[in-house]
Amino acid sequence: MKYYPLILSCLAMNLLLQAPSYAGEDSDPAEVAIGERLFLETRFAHAYYANPAKADPVMDNTVLLNSSIKSPFAGKTMNCRACHMVDEHAKNPMAGMRSYADYAKRPPVPARKDEAKTSGRNSMSMVNISLPHQSQSSASFHFDGEFDSMEDLVRGTFTGRNFGWTASESKVAIKHVAKIIREDNGKGELAQEFGGAYSTLLKGTDKNIKAEFRLPKAYRLDVTTASDSQILDAVAKLVSAYVTDLNFQMDSKGQYTGSPYDAFLALNKLPRKANKNETNQDYSLRLLKTLNNLEKPRFVKADSYEFASHSQPYVFSEAELKGMKLFFSKGSKKAAGGNCIACHAAPHFSDFGFHNTGLVQHNYDALHGAGEFNKLLIPSLAKRNKNYNAFLPATAKHPAASSRFRSIATQSKPGYTDLGLWNVFANPDMPKPQKKLATIMCSQAKTQTKSSCSQSALLNNSIAAFKTPLLRDLGHSAPYMHSGQFTDLQQVVHFYLTSSLVAKTNQQRNSESAMKEINITGNDVAPLVAFIKSLNEDYD
Repeated sequence: MKYYPLILSCLAMNLLLQAPSYAGEDSDPAEVAIGERLFLETRFAHAYYANPAKADPVMDNTVLLNSSIKSPFAGKTMNCRACHMVDEHAKNPMAGMRSYADYAKRPPVPARKDEAKTSGRNSMSMVNISLPHQSQSSASFHFDGEFDSMEDLVRGTFTGRNFGWTASESKVAIKHVAKIIREDNGKGELAQEFGGAYSTLLKGTDKNIKAEFRLPKAYRLDVTTASDSQILDAVAKLVSAYVTDLNFQMDSKGQYTGSPYDAFLALNKLPRKANKNETNQDYSLRLLKTLNNLEKPRFVKADSYEFASHSQPYVFSEAELKGMKLFFSKGSKKAAGGNCIACHAAPHFSDFGFHNTGLVQHNYDALHGAGEFNKLLIPSLAKRNKNYNAFLPATAKHPAASSRFRSIATQSKPGYTDLGLWNVFANPDMPKPQKKLATIMCSQAKTQTKSSCSQSALLNNSIAAFKTPLLRDLGHSAPYMHSGQFTDLQQVVHFYLTSSLVAKTNQQRNSESAMKEINITGNDVAPLVAFIKSLNEDYD
């Protein structure tokens, strides 16, 4: 089933200027429908390759923050949906709806000889994940920008550690995925729901294929003559079509319509997106100026609509407005301001860039002592790339690499931590994303770090930098940050309060000017949280 944002009640729709309804699942293009099937496919994992008759124990339960519940995929092996759920546990009060995210700090991974029990990072929500940085025509993917396209991400996932494959097994993984596609007999549960055998659907010429599953020629492939790599590419292209189709609710003008915040903008006839040739940063500043000139704001009241999947009233009141002004304003010695739009510009509430918030330093020092992250020996570009195995992540070319700077920090392993983008930028084993990442980092260097755009300078700027997540509908994607360590938004805002103080005293390694331009106190936490929660919507 394809999931779309819920359509609002008639009154809420009036607030949002009659946003059009969405088509049902029957109108999905064939590539999206078959891409969804592949997203749900449970046979690509290493565990299935090792023993098709045996279930993977890691799939028995869905891990929550402090407990677990039975997984909808119990008795099977890993698939994409296990970490990117929607309504599987929507009616369970311990879990609830998701916007293609899970519930764990870090998702569990299949057991292998490396003894890893979880992925290194939190599962990011996949809705709107394909939106690009303003300097690019396409997005970068993963918290560290490892993947240059959604298709690369799919290929990396189906042949990577989250599916149980080690770095030295990529060729075996590709062959296995191709084998599943070629030999699928069309009798499985997913095949019955999604049109039959993969080989028939991908070839696309059988007259018995239902119209909703007949692929356009651009997606077709004869798997009997195609190579293993060509089959994986075709699979990645289809899953990419599905994931890039996941978006929050918009009207025909490309304006968001699903949240109380969106309703407030519409109700007060405030600008709802950037003008042509206007950056989202400039739009956000224009919106703030217009908002400050609004003499009698009209508020969204609880009787306009009731959330179906969030335990909060559907409102935008004075509290949310106060938080919005703090969110959009730059702080100074004389004025409060969260300077949040420096990285989370409207209307998407992400710049899709890479920033160091100070979280890695905060966590490392908590384990090893105050000031220890600043003392950590991080090699130069030349030293790093000369001795790949000592510093960089394991890849097919370097399966024995230590991954020391792409590791979960623990007290027992000083010197090991996760430096995010640093692991990918200028990494010779990862050539595809380099041009895009250099452009993004250079644009940030001009505004945030005031450094040069040399490769060495940009590598230094990449230390502990992670991709900026979107803030829309965070109520469906907790816990937060790349580490998944904050269980609620109050904790997140409190962290920025303390981290900005570290930056202002010049104690934060690889600090950005944006962190120093945050000026909030404990009294500002509640209104900021209220505003961020006004970005929630009934994603279904």
